[in-house]
Amino acid sequence: MPSTHRLYAITHSLYSGRARAYLIKQGIAFRELSTGHESFKADVLPKAKLPTIPTLVTPTGEVIRDGAAIIEHFEAKTGRPCRPTGPRQRVLSALFDVIGTDGLLRPAMHYRWNYKDANLAFLKYHFLHSQRDLPQREEKTEHMMERMQNAAQMFGVTSQSMPIVESLYLDFLDALNSHFKHYPYLLGWKPCIGDFGLLGPMYAHLGRDPHPAQIMQQRATSVYRWVERMNRNDQDAPEFFNPSSGFLADDEIPDTLVAVLRILAEDFVPETRSAAASINAWLAKHHPEDGAAAVGRLAHPLGNAEFTIRNQTIRAVAQPYRFYLLQRVQSVYEGLSADEKLQVKKLLDACGMTEILTLTLNKTLTRIDNLEVWQS
Repeated sequence: MPSTHRLYAITHSLYSGRARAYLIKQGIAFRELSTGHESFKADVLPKAKLPTIPTLVTPTGEVIRDGAAIIEHFEAKTGRPCRPTGPRQRVLSALFDVIGTDGLLRPAMHYRWNYKDANLAFLKYHFLHSQRDLPQREEKTEHMMERMQNAAQMFGVTSQSMPIVESLYLDFLDALNSHFKHYPYLLGWKPCIGDFGLLGPMYAHLGRDPHPAQIMQQRATSVYRWVERMNRNDQDAPEFFNPSSGFLADDEIPDTLVAVLRILAEDFVPETRSAAASINAWLAKHHPEDGAAAVGRLAHPLGNAEFTIRNQTIRAVAQPYRFYLLQRVQSVYEGLSADEKLQVKKLLDACGMTEILTLTLNKTLTRIDNLEVWQS
């Protein structure tokens, strides 16, 4: 029986970077294949249910679709090496996973698709070579790229919102750079689950596409180094001359990380609030059955979130997947003691993130047979 996993992914994919980095950091042997590989449609898709990436095939033939599920598969088997034990660190690790996976889509899509002079040739190469060399390859490439540009608008990137998207991102980048000047990872000396979630947009879009990568290299070198080290199997922190190991002791949360979260809260909280209201209105009207698909092409469109940040109104598609991940944050919090909850709430108050503990949907999202589905 082979011992190597197969990871179906694409180099320029936001979500692929999250799972790939986890496999690298945990020393898990894998071979990466494009979804254009003939085996994906023939052998994998029937079990994966949706043609999304990343999708993992284990040596025993088990198919696991979605980065969160791939990471959970290994974490559950290995004693959860990337989950901190302190209550504050556990909550922030889970929160950064949500923010990276779903909360930074606007800057990721904006900097990729609205700087075509710098990015287009680079992007076309990657989209073209993610497919087999068939007669319709060029046409399919153009179609895929056009679809992704339209997705950027769905996530709230318009000519009116671009200045706010850039202002928020650059403030976030500066704050994150200040943090990584002192620590190689979010919570100290090894990556937590939140590092992998955050890496998604910060690697494939913002750290590789030519225009935003140049911004990161020149403006936030410490962030760029974090992106590099997240794709290496060692600690990769030679610039820290007395590095430690593990997460920060005594459940410490550096002030530099609080500053990062305060900036992220500016749009993450109001968007989450509005998205919850929109999805709950849809649930009240349509009453989906338990087991109905909630995420992906099999799901129904659920409306939009409309919210205001820095005096600019933004309209973006309301995505249940954000709440599927946010449930994990809320579950960690609910499992804490009364004293631990007070510690966490005080921290979230300082970050402007307290409201995320109570922003919920009127139905639960669970995962059955590789699909995120509604559950009463």
